[in-house]
Amino acid sequence: MIKSVVSWGPLAIAGARSGIAALVIFCYLYIRDKRLPRLEWSALQIGTALCYAGVVSLFTIANKMTTAANAILLQYTAPVYVALLSYWVLRERVTAADWVTVGVVLGGMLLFFVDDLAPGNLTGNILSVLSGVFFALFTLLLRKQKDGSPLEAVMLGNIITALVGLPFYFQALPTAFEWGALVFLGLFQLGFSYIFYTIAIKKVTALEAILIPVIEPILNPVWVFLLLGEAPGPWALVGGVVVLGAVTVLSLYKARTSAAGLL
Repeated sequence: MIKSVVSWGPLAIAGARSGIAALVIFCYLYIRDKRLPRLEWSALQIGTALCYAGVVSLFTIANKMTTAANAILLQYTAPVYVALLSYWVLRERVTAADWVTVGVVLGGMLLFFVDDLAPGNLTGNILSVLSGVFFALFTLLLRKQKDGSPLEAVMLGNIITALVGLPFYFQALPTAFEWGALVFLGLFQLGFSYIFYTIAIKKVTALEAILIPVIEPILNPVWVFLLLGEAPGPWALVGGVVVLGAVTVLSLYKARTSAAGLL
């Protein structure tokens, strides 16, 4: 959908979808708390918001400059950075099972996208990697707010992104289809999804919070198959099974370990 909005540049697209997402989150917080959302303006909240703005802006730019496969694969190097920084930032220990899962997931994603990978645009690929770095930092800082209300930080990040995109909104007028794509992205890709994500971040480790969303790009050919009848290639099937299997096994292992610790 990002690639389908051709009238606007990437920062305008990022800003518009974030503006819609900010409105969705604002309404959710107002309904949930029965009052207007309140921002703390703490260093932690601002840092989280800036990292979020970095994720959504850099990924949108990269998606326009390189292939979609390159952009999503390079962004999802984020679990490695989370694994490296989890103990230093959160004092959450990364076990051998976690490291094995990270390796298997990255290998599975490489298999999954092997048919679609291309050299792409070097700048776009670099921006995709940077997006992954910001995604890792965002997840760590969001997890650090698990005892508070991390959703306000996401709302602030969307507001920042919308303001950054403001100068680029007037380059052209999107078509009705493009507006529909932007609304869909704002509602579902950033709005509702991050509401769920901030609820989940209170109950899982930072590494689990970054590994489980790897299912997102793996599901892409499923939607394509269901809607367009285009069957995924054999390597995509193998890679998808590897990723889903690794994430499922780790989740079951953590749940079993946690339950055993309560006995």
